[in-house]
Amino acid sequence: MENKIPIFFGVDDKYIPFLSVTLQSLIDNSSKENYYLIKILYINISEENQEKIKKYERDNVNIEFVDLSYYIQKVQDKLYTRDYYSKTTYFRLFITDLYPQYNKALYLDSDIVILSDIANLYKIEMEDNLVAGVPDGAVQTVPVFQEYVEKVVGVADYNNYFNAGVLVMNLDELRKFDFQHKFLYLLETVKFSVAQDQDYLNRLCKGKVKIIDSGWDTMPIPELNSKEGNIKLVHYNLSYKPWHFDNILYEKYFWEYAKKTEFYQVIKNIKSNYTEEERFKDMETGKNLINLAQKECDCVGDDRRFRRLRAFRDREIEKSVDRLKILEKIEILEKEGKFDIDAEEDPPTIELTPDNVDYLKEKRYSRIKNKVANKVGEKFLNDILKDNKLIIKDIKGMENMQAVQTGAIITCNHFNPFDSFSIEEVFRNSGQSKNKKLYKVIREGNYTNFPGLYGFLFRNADTLPLSSNKRTMIEFLKAVDIILNRGDFILMYPEQSLWWNYKKPKPLKNGAFKLAARNDVPVIPIFITMEDSDIIGKDGFPVQQYIINIEKPIYPDENLSERENTITMKEINYQIWKEIYEDFYKVPLEYTCNQEKITENIT
Repeated sequence: MENKIPIFFGVDDKYIPFLSVTLQSLIDNSSKENYYLIKILYINISEENQEKIKKYERDNVNIEFVDLSYYIQKVQDKLYTRDYYSKTTYFRLFITDLYPQYNKALYLDSDIVILSDIANLYKIEMEDNLVAGVPDGAVQTVPVFQEYVEKVVGVADYNNYFNAGVLVMNLDELRKFDFQHKFLYLLETVKFSVAQDQDYLNRLCKGKVKIIDSGWDTMPIPELNSKEGNIKLVHYNLSYKPWHFDNILYEKYFWEYAKKTEFYQVIKNIKSNYTEEERFKDMETGKNLINLAQKECDCVGDDRRFRRLRAFRDREIEKSVDRLKILEKIEILEKEGKFDIDAEEDPPTIELTPDNVDYLKEKRYSRIKNKVANKVGEKFLNDILKDNKLIIKDIKGMENMQAVQTGAIITCNHFNPFDSFSIEEVFRNSGQSKNKKLYKVIREGNYTNFPGLYGFLFRNADTLPLSSNKRTMIEFLKAVDIILNRGDFILMYPEQSLWWNYKKPKPLKNGAFKLAARNDVPVIPIFITMEDSDIIGKDGFPVQQYIINIEKPIYPDENLSERENTITMKEINYQIWKEIYEDFYKVPLEYTCNQEKITENIT
């Protein structure tokens, strides 16, 4: 099969029962369209246990045990371990040289349960990043760990420190980087004692890490408060082991798959025989780890405060006057309740007539330009992601987009010319781009009179321009009906206006919801929240890093009229956005204008 997915584990005999649970969950959520090549790296696994694990082989699942005893002897004296860790944790660092035939691979710990097809993780676009992973949950919740990874490990922002138990490895780029040689050199010169191999990985890969949807490495840490619908993989890391403790968050998933394995009784016995003394020791291990991180921090100087002060001073000096004027205009528009007016000058509008637009690309020349524009647009998107002009920190709720089988309207808040590229990235990572197209509704002036590269993309890259010409709008509506009924997606901005870096959801217009109700398709509400990154743009402001929140589709109610559905779906969409805004920014949604102005704007 073409869809080969190499998946590596590093285990020893004592972890075989838990590996069986992981494999059971992987197979139960696999697809027959893919071929899963599972490589189990080990130095001590009995023949009996190997035979038991080999029973998980299927027509599309191959399992191979790879003995690294000889290989590991060359460096074993350098591999530091503590507590319950074994040297198998370092195996992932040797995959690049061990398997030159693969250009990409997954590495997974065996204390996980997989709730979605792991192929979707493997197929994430890597660009030139070395690895892709999820920010480590323990670091996100413990301030000492945050200080440790920035001061000692050297990661610029603890939000980019990833957990190494679930990794997409770009083996081609890692080889170009000479990763294994550099790792062995670092072993000789630096000792990381807190997270060991994970610290080395973060130190080596920093600046070349793709941060992915947190649902792919959900940890049972109550403070993280993950939405259960977004969970694709549960990682029972540190002491959060359901086979040691009761009432572990998400333990139901572990036991659901454990019951299907021949190790179920073994695992139950492990738990029943686990003593209170051992549980106490586990808890003390966590405390000791925090103390160890604090000691490491105390031994290292800290220049972050001066870096940040200097960056703050520089950005104050260099802020663009034009951008400051736009922010002032946004304040005025909000006070006046004019939410549907753009804060920036649009290009002059030339009336778009029916003979000047080919919505469905029915003409041969239109199809050629469309193909070229989509290729150019894809490269442009990859470039702005690579250059950190567009930073997507996290994507939440990807399964909500993946679940839609029909056509759909995607709604999104509009605050940056690049936010449509964020939706493009979500769309292609969702897997929907295999069978569907994503169209974007744009303004008339952007289509008729925008210069340069952007103008070329506006006119040719699957766009649906609005028009002041009634005959053209009739053609627009016909095209929308065809596109939705054949199962494609359309991105619309129901706020109507673009306000740069405006964080609040603005009142919504009816158009997107009317088109969804008219065609009996759902609306997929997306709200993008943002926060400052450490990168200062040419305008003197921090480049924003985005958290893309994809919520459950809103379907028309067959018992309501088109108008009733339009209003109802719009109100639900707005309420969803409001809740995301208030939950993320921890403030109530309030505007500087009075309620009457908001009502006028909606109607």
